[in-house]
Amino acid sequence: MGHLVQIPSQLSSHLRALRKARGLSQAALGSRLGLSQTRVARIEGDPLSVSVDQLLRVLAALGVQVSLEPMPIAHGAADITAPAPTISATGTVGQRPAPPDTGDQTVDW
Repeated sequence: MGHLVQIPSQLSSHLRALRKARGLSQAALGSRLGLSQTRVARIEGDPLSVSVDQLLRVLAALGVQVSLEPMPIAHGAADITAPAPTISATGTVGQRPAPPDTGDQTVDW
């Protein structure tokens, strides 16, 4: 079953619900990711505070995958003022741009 997410607050709620459904504490999820419990709490509270790569890692640790689904288009034309495209099972991944790629392979969460 997918989760329809179109705004960041919905993604935040679903991240928390997915973690709890897996029986994981924030500390246990953090351990899987090499993060502190505090950082997991921040990610759940503001999922746009991480890059797309980092969010995908969190989702993989929760056992879910991203599936992009087209939104219904009214009257045959896309509404560019509408929210970002829907990502089922996880959420909208980017109203805030990701940090620039510096070429450094280390990831600072």
